[in-house]
Amino acid sequence: MGFFNKLFSREKKESLDQGLQKTKENFFSRIGRAIAGKSTVDAEVLDELEEALVGADVGVDTTVRIIKRIEDRVSKDKYLNTSELNRILQEEVAALLVDAPESGYRDFEVPEGKKPYVIMVVGVNGVGKTTTIGKLAYNFKKAGKSVLLGAADTFRAAAVDQLTIWSDRVGVPIVKQQMGSDPAAVAFDTVQSGVARNADVIIIDTAGRLHNKLHLMEELSKIKRVMNKVIPDAPHEVLLVLDGSTGQNALEQARQFTAATEVSALAITKLDGTAKGGVVLAIANQFKIPVKYIGVGEKMEDLQVFDKVEFVDSLFSLNS
Repeated sequence: MGFFNKLFSREKKESLDQGLQKTKENFFSRIGRAIAGKSTVDAEVLDELEEALVGADVGVDTTVRIIKRIEDRVSKDKYLNTSELNRILQEEVAALLVDAPESGYRDFEVPEGKKPYVIMVVGVNGVGKTTTIGKLAYNFKKAGKSVLLGAADTFRAAAVDQLTIWSDRVGVPIVKQQMGSDPAAVAFDTVQSGVARNADVIIIDTAGRLHNKLHLMEELSKIKRVMNKVIPDAPHEVLLVLDGSTGQNALEQARQFTAATEVSALAITKLDGTAKGGVVLAIANQFKIPVKYIGVGEKMEDLQVFDKVEFVDSLFSLNS
């Protein structure tokens, strides 16, 4: 790794450490209280640890799983010290996180043999979906990829306008139509244009309403069908954007969208402004869908490709 790559990696890690600071402080203050004054990991410590994890928005199901795995380890060593609990927790948390399906996926690379690589972005309004798309476009372009945006959220005029602003800011082209146009028609035109332009990456925005799940399912299915007419295996990725600061509400949104369409990857935003980052663990555990991107700040570089090793290291690094 060259000097500039090392410098970038260090800056990325520092940004991650800072972005998770509130979650870390919440997480460890609760765990610290749970094991204060204890010399061994006994039933009382496990009960208090369970309460601390639930309080950190890790979720009940995920907490139960973590506690059970720790109980199994404690049963093998009756004299397990509480000083070892941090290391064991770190190992168990890392085990919950699902790796991205593409081996070697890092730093806004795309899989070989898929050009253009089509990403369909879903998520409710207000989670940072449009901003995430803009930051994705920026980072893909920075990585040397040609990018095309498709404004298929035609339900809200503001959605098209916001995506156009990001298109101008990042300097990538956009395909759009009037508000109220058929979203599938926009998606079709975008994919067709992307093929003609020899684009590397196509990112398509979709409507963020959940009031009628059946309608959403039909709309997303139609968008997929028309893209298939141009690129048979498109979209290659269905990216669900969730607002990490909403805690358990993000879990419910994941439940709704995974029921409506085949979500293949997650982007979790706004982790820098919340102490509820533990919800990343709950979502990853419950849905077995890889977290691919996380938002840990306002800058465009603060949308990071998720690395579970770095994430867990930052979450458990007490000195940063």
